[in-house]
Amino acid sequence: MIELDTYRQQLAQIRTSIEAVGEALNIEGLKEQLLELHETMNEPDFWNDLTRSTEVSKKVRIAEGKVEHYKKLGQRADDVEATMELAEEMGDDSLVTEAGEEIAKLKDDLEELRLESLLRGDYDSNNCYLSLHAGAGGTEAQDWTLMLYRMYTRYCERHGFTVKLIDMLDGDEAGLKSVTFEVDGDNAYGFLRSEKGVHRLVRISPFDANARRQTSFSSLDVSPIIEDDDKEIEIDMKDVRVDTYHASGAGGQNVNKTSSAVRMTHYPTGIVVSSQTSRDQVHNRENCIRMLRAKLLELKEREREEKMADIKGEMKKIEWGSQIRSYVFHPYSMVKDHRTGFETSNVDAVMDGALDGFITAYLQMQ
Repeated sequence: MIELDTYRQQLAQIRTSIEAVGEALNIEGLKEQLLELHETMNEPDFWNDLTRSTEVSKKVRIAEGKVEHYKKLGQRADDVEATMELAEEMGDDSLVTEAGEEIAKLKDDLEELRLESLLRGDYDSNNCYLSLHAGAGGTEAQDWTLMLYRMYTRYCERHGFTVKLIDMLDGDEAGLKSVTFEVDGDNAYGFLRSEKGVHRLVRISPFDANARRQTSFSSLDVSPIIEDDDKEIEIDMKDVRVDTYHASGAGGQNVNKTSSAVRMTHYPTGIVVSSQTSRDQVHNRENCIRMLRAKLLELKEREREEKMADIKGEMKKIEWGSQIRSYVFHPYSMVKDHRTGFETSNVDAVMDGALDGFITAYLQMQ
């Protein structure tokens, strides 16, 4: 059968790719690491330290996931080969079709694991903070910021990431002036770090009675979250001004009558972070300290010239000529990434599914 010959060639290529991904992931090294981690977990006082046990358990889960994924790909390749042999012996076309469908699924799963193998930066496996800020464009830019917030939260939900709102400032008429949220999940920073920059939108403004075309901008900042026991970043609270204020939100009985919101300003760098989502001031202070450490880490990484490729790059003015990506809804229904050249003509996919393509294309360039 001609189809079986084609499938055998594809399966041979898949096996070669699986081996290459295994080498890139250092599967043997991960197995040795798992043995060491399991020995650590068997220590009598291991579970007495909650912070340490949580971190070790996370490392075990990530390593086991990669090893198991790699192992299952090999097993599925063996199963497909057995199916093709049986189809050839019995002359069963339905088995040939089944083998073809399984090969297509195998390619998709292999591509997913291959992308994970590209995330080898120092902080790619960490959680991260995302901050969106409206730029030039007034109300239109604030509405665009809200659209981006929805797009990124949907992306995170589809990929199994957990999103936690940290701070939000509503727009004057619509949308958001700024929003900061935490993304938790395996390789969250690795997948999202390439998104830092200015995003441009061109569309017919719903806020313009004359239905004129408007251009608006919003910036996205991405910072990795480092563990509290990481001594690389130390914060001297003498260099930090702490302000407390009433959190914004609904009025009436829901209005916050206490100064639970916290804003921290780091004098040496000028970095400002804030948190107001919790009614507990202590919890908001902890959020601010974590965000400040993340911002300082980002700043320190920028200063390391040898690691410039692993950090997100220079933040530019939130206006024309600074964008990393343009979403053009009028006059053309497309969206184009100026770095990857990736574009789509499906407007519905622009805000919902195109981000997957952008991130995949960017990682493939690494």
